[in-house]
Amino acid sequence: MKIFVAGATGVIGRLLLPQLLRAGHEVTGMTQSGERGSTIEQLGARAVVADALDRERVMEAVATVKPDAIIHQLTSLSQWNLEDNARIRRDGTRNLVDAALASGVPLMIAQSISWAYEPGDSPALESVPLDIGAPDPRGMTVDGVSALEQAVSEMPRHVILRYGMLYGPGTWYDRGGIMAKRILHQEVPATEAMTSFLHVEDAANAAALALDWPSGIYNIVDDVPAKGTDWLPAYADALGAPMPELREGKAPWERGASNAKARGQLGWVPRYPTWREGFRLSLGRSNDIDE
Repeated sequence: MKIFVAGATGVIGRLLLPQLLRAGHEVTGMTQSGERGSTIEQLGARAVVADALDRERVMEAVATVKPDAIIHQLTSLSQWNLEDNARIRRDGTRNLVDAALASGVPLMIAQSISWAYEPGDSPALESVPLDIGAPDPRGMTVDGVSALEQAVSEMPRHVILRYGMLYGPGTWYDRGGIMAKRILHQEVPATEAMTSFLHVEDAANAAALALDWPSGIYNIVDDVPAKGTDWLPAYADALGAPMPELREGKAPWERGASNAKARGQLGWVPRYPTWREGFRLSLGRSNDIDE
């Protein structure tokens, strides 16, 4: 299968490309950096240098490759720039979908998020509406997610992966990542907010498996949504950081998400079923985290 990976040098793309190549696919990776293009080629894939916001260049790149599937992993999150990321989701996705439709690409798999749902008291299922109308800055994020998902849904086949909060190598929660630094400086209080996590390896695995999944939207999260008062002290301990301040309360939308659909309908099973062992293993600490 000829596969075009947009965002091929991101934290998921770097893990995804080798998987696709090992499976025998012909892979082209798109990046906006010529320097990163050499990284793609070193992995054994073909590199295309194109800015996702450059509509003509994206159209040209997809038309040249004529892939059987596009895997959309475009983000702009390394520096926590939510405005740029919303633009990538909105305009970059629009360019990618239009290029795919113009070139007759039948399938697109796209990265979305699992914390854009309306407020609620239990982990969200995919049937729960997105939190349209939320105030900024959350509203900007939700609007970007909505635009991405609506555009991708125009594809003949489309699989939208609503990932949990990513942790592991290269993410905000890796040693040296943005969240790790903030937690080391005790800038993040532990509240009752619920978060559904996902190891970055599980994110890449799901994207590869999704080549054979039916069209739809799927929460790709681990099995145990966690309160901040549970996961943040455990993460801080695994990181070797001071214990965070504990606070009561949470935002109404901080509810986590359920992976019941992906597990039940697709048989998807995360390699890291919970953040408990995932934090410990990804941060290289041997101490146990209590259940």
